[in-house]
This record gives sequence, structure tokens and C-alpha cells, in this order.
Amino acid sequence: MVSKEILLVAGTRAEAVKIAPVAVALAGHPVLRPVIVHSGQHAGAVEQALDAFGLAPDITLDTPRPTGSQAELMASLLPAFESVLGRREPAAVLVQGDTDTTLAGALAAFWRRIPVAHLEAGLRTGDLAAPFPEEGNRQMVSRIAALHLAPTEEAAAALRAERVPEREIVVTGNTVVDAVERIADVELTARNPALAALERDLDATEGRLVLVTVHRRESWGEPLDRVLAAVRSMVDRHPDIRVLLPAHPNPSVRDQVSAALAGHPRIVVTEPLGYPDLVRVLRRAALVLTDSGGIQEEAPTFGVPVLVLRDATERMPAVEAGCAWLVGTDSNRILAEAGWVLGSWLRLPPGRNPFGDGSAAGRVCAALERLVGPSKSDTVERRGATVDELTAAS
Repeated sequence: MVSKEILLVAGTRAEAVKIAPVAVALAGHPVLRPVIVHSGQHAGAVEQALDAFGLAPDITLDTPRPTGSQAELMASLLPAFESVLGRREPAAVLVQGDTDTTLAGALAAFWRRIPVAHLEAGLRTGDLAAPFPEEGNRQMVSRIAALHLAPTEEAAAALRAERVPEREIVVTGNTVVDAVERIADVELTARNPALAALERDLDATEGRLVLVTVHRRESWGEPLDRVLAAVRSMVDRHPDIRVLLPAHPNPSVRDQVSAALAGHPRIVVTEPLGYPDLVRVLRRAALVLTDSGGIQEEAPTFGVPVLVLRDATERMPAVEAGCAWLVGTDSNRILAEAGWVLGSWLRLPPGRNPFGDGSAAGRVCAALERLVGPSKSDTVERRGATVDELTAAS
């Protein structure tokens, strides 16, 4: 039986982490063959994340970004994806989440009538400005996807409310739970020198670790200044805590972080962490302050409380399960909520992640198999057909 290629698209570390379990699962499939395409959106980060799973990109696109604008990125990505799709003629393209890479990969596949499978489909805040531009990106991808791989029943319900056909929706769980459990089981030592030194300090002082990550575009400027001021005050109020803040690669964000936190002896600002190091930090953290979507999904596996530095989140299951609290970017509220968590030494029951059971990748593979069918004789025009029609034609 002739194999069929499934292109797995990633341009950011979060995307790489979430497609990795799918690539691992597809590697053992008798017909479907994974081909990992790195868009080049975040050079280095994708390779680093995939390496933790023993993977590497099969194809890396050349997408220069002299100005760093989104329009510039899209203008580079679309013809690059078009070229790859023309050469490979894959059976399907799997895109993940809501980045510019996701939108570009989905558009390029749609225009060539190649079915698009959307991993982590159906997340919604209902506000196109928050998160920006991610909310708009994922809504646009939902309009052209042939298969919607929803991480939760809530996400599936959001798709149904938008009149996505039930037959195109599959609830899989979130593959990030598969990923975080896989890496945690390996128990690698810290690779980042700053993290290794911080761990030694925590061991010697019996201190507690707080992880802070801030990178959302809507938080740049004044909102980020408020968050950083709250972080500094939090450390001053709790002498036993140490803060680790992996700085975002954007120069403007890094400059803001340095200006606000430089010189504090119990705040460590470091380069972005490799994924195994991030998992290591989450396992040890007493508290997480973040505007990251992925960390909201990963932290519940280890029972670490999360304060979400956003006014709205598309990951409400964590809030509803009592794993996370929406605090926005108001300094006083951040301080109050952090003070309550740290003062009560709150720890949540581990292993009760509302985003999945660690078996999502297997469900994704089964859905992809139904989408593209087991044989090469499928001649249905890909995007024009429904999931049921594609299966029936195989």
C-alpha cells in the first residue's frame, strides 16, 4: 500500500511541542507518513522543541523578516508553502493553533484543494482584539478547515455554534498534555545555566520558585509595565521566593523587562527555556504568572496554580476547574491574588488536567486516517469533500 504524506506545520515553539506527539504517533502508522515543515517564523525555537522528542524538521522554509511585520511574514510564507505543496502533493496539511504560520499554511493548502486539519480547533474568546491577532487567525482557519480537532467539549461546542458540521469535528484532547507527560517522564537535568544556578540557590535556601512569562502583543507597553511592577513588589513582599522570567525574543519586550527588573537579587531573567527545562520549572513552581495559552494547559498536570495575565482566555476549562484565575494586568489585583496563593501555600491535586488524558495524539491519527483514507486511489477533490465523503471514497 502506497504511503500518504501528512504535512505537519510549525513555526513557533508551542506549535512544535503540540505537533510532536502527532509526528511520533504517525511514525508508526502503516500508511500515513509525517512530514514536518518549519515555517521559519521562530528560527531555532522550533528545532529546539522538536529535538526534545527526537524529531527534526524535514523541510525548513526560507522566510526572511527584515522588518518583522506580520504582512511581511505572510508575504514570505504563502509562496513558500505553495512551492512545498506543489512538490509534495500531500494527502492533508495539519496546522496547529492560531499563529500567522497556521493561517498561511491553511490558506496555501485550501487554495490547492488539499484538506486542512486544524489541531486545537474551536478555542474562542469572542473578542478579536484579545488575544490579537490569534483570535482572528483561528476563526479564519475554522472557515476553511476540513477537519476540526477540538481539544475539549467546550471547543467543540463553540464550533457547533458557528455551524461547523458535526461530522467534521473530533474531540481529541490537547496534544500538549501528551507532550508534557512524555518529557516529564524522562526527568532530564537542567540545560539552561541560569536555571541550574537558580535550582542550587533554591535547594540551599529552601525557597519557592515563581515562573513569569509575558509576551502577548496586546500586553506590550503600559500593561506590561504594570505586570512587571507587580512582579517586583511580589518578590519584595515574599522573601522566600525567587522569580524566573524567560525573556521574549522581541527586543522591545526584552528592553521593558530589563528596565523594570534589572538589579533585583531574587529575579532571574534568562533566555527562552528549552522545552524540557520549562517542564522542569513547572514541576517545581509554587506559582505561575503568564499570558501564555500553552502554559495554562501544561501547568494543571503538575498542580501548580496559574494567574492568567489577560482579561479573557480561550482556555476556560482551567479556570472552571479551579486551576487558573484571570487577573488581567492590574498591579493591585496581581499582587492580591499572588499574595493569597503564596500565603496559603496553595497546591492543587496533580494529574487532573482538564485539557486531556495524554492520549490525544492517537485520536488525532485516527481522525486523519478517516479524513484521507487508506488508499492512494482517492480522487475526490480534497477540500470540496466532507470528512464522510473522503472516507467513503477511500
